[in-house]
Amino acid sequence: MDTLWQYQFRIILLGDSTVGKSSLLKRFTDGIYSDVADPTVGVDFYARSLDIEPGVKIKLQLWDTAGQERFRSITTSYYRNSVGGLLVFDLTNRKTFDHVREWHKEVSEHILPHHMVYILIGHKSDLHKDRKVSRDEAEQLAAELGIRYIETSAKCNSNVDRAFELLTRDIYELMKMGEIVTRDGWDGVKSGLTAKVLYPGDDEEELPTATAEKGCHC
Repeated sequence: MDTLWQYQFRIILLGDSTVGKSSLLKRFTDGIYSDVADPTVGVDFYARSLDIEPGVKIKLQLWDTAGQERFRSITTSYYRNSVGGLLVFDLTNRKTFDHVREWHKEVSEHILPHHMVYILIGHKSDLHKDRKVSRDEAEQLAAELGIRYIETSAKCNSNVDRAFELLTRDIYELMKMGEIVTRDGWDGVKSGLTAKVLYPGDDEEELPTATAEKGCHC
């Protein structure tokens, strides 16, 4: 039986095939990593809960989407019912970085008039010698899109939890400000049996859009 949760957020992982979306999710939810991973077919589902503040447990429904074009008609149906998105690219593959804008544009157009909270993920940060995208240009792209940027490594378990926690906190803060609300027929955010009453305008420390995160030391 699930531990009681105050809110459930549905979050979707977006990006080209082979950027490591499944590896990130398996590290975050199960604490495991494998060098061998089968390509995602359609959509896979994961779940984990986070204690975002005292007395507030957020259940995350995590959807791993296939990056291949032939599955796009399946994955687009999940966009509208997601409140958060991790835009993932491979730091060692320039094309996956160049495609980030396309992913962002596609999702944003599908969910109009509503919005999704994003975070940009530069994955495989442990592969220093093979790096093809600099931190500066990734941070510049994040700034242009108005979202956070963080570099991760599922292999080294570097910043994986941090990435999901940042996105979850951003969504929760927007709920407290009244900018995200539960809606009938929308699964992006659901209230649990013990949902906390949120009051817009609660004083919270403002978090910067782009933050420097700890590196991988494996």
